[in-house]
Amino acid sequence: MNTDNLIQNMISAARLDVNFFNAVEHDESKNSEALTVVVIAAVASAIGNGLGVMDHGLISGLIGALFGLVMVVAGYYIWAYLAHYIATQFFGGQGDVGEVLRTFGYSFSPQVLGIFGFIPCLGGVVAFVGAIWSLVAAVIALREAMDFDTGKAIITGAVAWIIMMIIFTVIGAILGVGAFGLGALFS
Repeated sequence: MNTDNLIQNMISAARLDVNFFNAVEHDESKNSEALTVVVIAAVASAIGNGLGVMDHGLISGLIGALFGLVMVVAGYYIWAYLAHYIATQFFGGQGDVGEVLRTFGYSFSPQVLGIFGFIPCLGGVVAFVGAIWSLVAAVIALREAMDFDTGKAIITGAVAWIIMMIIFTVIGAILGVGAFGLGALFS
């Protein structure tokens, strides 16, 4: 994988370049690069968040960063598959899952701003801007991948995101109860 090309592609996605998303939609050679973008964004956010919680201890920071990384990558797949299902079943979307995964992957590009999350006051704002920017990119990515209008892309993305958040809340509750139980057992 050419890192210069990867960086240029991330910049094109961050610029919300519709032509770029259209090209990626049909380029199956970009599958691993799209996942790499997700991982880069997740690592950047994990570093930003991990540095912010290091005052709770190195192990806590590393566990939090690793958990965040896994959740972002899992969220990428869950959101893409849910969005594809909703788009094709309810809105007549014409793309396949690979097209959604590729375009969604690149839409994570602005989330590299999450690396600044550890900076008091300003870092959270910068990370939030990156997240919102990424959501806008995701709507464009979904619109182009599914070949329908922006309104359908917004609704599809929002419904898929809400369902994904419900799934993560349930998983978080289960893991939280399990962690609480293990803490009680070993204390």
